[in-house]
Amino acid sequence: MSGQSTYTPGSGFARWFDERLPIMRLMHDSFVDFPNPRNLNYWWTFGGILSFLLVTQIITGIILAMHYTPHVDFAFGSVERIMRNVNYGWLIRYSHSVGASMFFLAVYIHMGRGLYYGSYKAPREILWILGVIIYLLMMATAFMGYVLPWGQMSFWGATVITNLFSAIPLIGTGVTEWLWGGFAIDNPTLNRFFSLHYLLPFMIVGVVILHIWALHVPGSNNPTGVSVKDKEDTLPFHPYYTVKDGFAVVVFMILFAYFIFFNPNILGDAVNYVPADPLSTPPHIVPEWYLLPFYAILRAIPDKLGGVVAMFGSIAVLAMLPWLDRSKVRSAVFRPIYKQFFWIFIIVFLILGYLGSQPPEGWYLLISRIATAWYFAHFFLILPLIGLLETPRPLPESITKSVLGSAAGGAPSGSAASPETKG
Repeated sequence: MSGQSTYTPGSGFARWFDERLPIMRLMHDSFVDFPNPRNLNYWWTFGGILSFLLVTQIITGIILAMHYTPHVDFAFGSVERIMRNVNYGWLIRYSHSVGASMFFLAVYIHMGRGLYYGSYKAPREILWILGVIIYLLMMATAFMGYVLPWGQMSFWGATVITNLFSAIPLIGTGVTEWLWGGFAIDNPTLNRFFSLHYLLPFMIVGVVILHIWALHVPGSNNPTGVSVKDKEDTLPFHPYYTVKDGFAVVVFMILFAYFIFFNPNILGDAVNYVPADPLSTPPHIVPEWYLLPFYAILRAIPDKLGGVVAMFGSIAVLAMLPWLDRSKVRSAVFRPIYKQFFWIFIIVFLILGYLGSQPPEGWYLLISRIATAWYFAHFFLILPLIGLLETPRPLPESITKSVLGSAAGGAPSGSAASPETKG
């Protein structure tokens, strides 16, 4: 995609080093001179925001691990000691806990942009699947991190979620007991979750590297979904997009800082400030807000095994998206029917998030089942039908020419002239 390298070593040492380990050449070609479509908007800056948040989470997590005690008798007290006695411990802890919420907020926007502009379509299927894997690792990391303070919601959240694995035929009991480290949630469980919570972020870094690598093969998608044809359609990543991403990160940091300094606990649960008590069950057990849509899907199914299958299936179906959406046009800008159903899907997802925070009874349960049915219908029924029945708007000849321009004219999306029908 980027062609021949333009990196030139600036000194004899740099030239000697480049001949033996061309890491600076790789960085230059990947993050300085790499060509990007010139029409990328601010929705494309969330990749840089997520990179910033991942680094923030790892740094604050390592510092917290230096002071945290992974033992059921001391975990809750060690978190309080971090908050009260460690220099700037409150800032580090809140940066980490709020950072988890900001991480998921940014990743949901990032994935929503991919859904809207068709960034999962060929030739970016592997890029999308790697993104889904990152999302799964994030969910596992966040869940295990939520258990570590060993408050009431931490303990009972771990109890509910780990018990789900017991529904898996044949191996369920063994997997559950392995997660517990015994026959009940106790100190071995906390030790396992602490170890995995520390390990998984570095696995996320590894998959992120693959994700960036997969991005650099076909290059970035763009708001029109039209493939880049020549150099006139592109700009180098630096300085154009480094400045743009940097500005977006600063704006996002203002929101981040607001929650850290003014409302750090608004997204948490007050019950988790009570030490874990296996003999006292909270009246309403809920996970963190970013897991609520899938928690609603889990509870919408009356059968335990069916609920587990539906919950994990609701995430796995995202990886199947490149093959479920059969339209040859990527961007919703040129897909009037898909655009409407996209926004309906977003509303349904938000409704599921709200229902996940409510008791599974009465109207809440009924609406959860309807929303769950729509969630799966969107992928398995609506998207394939739209691909067959929809007549997209004409596509521009290139990303630098307006579809309304006299020269561009716009070839009909289904015609042989459309670049999106060739791949």
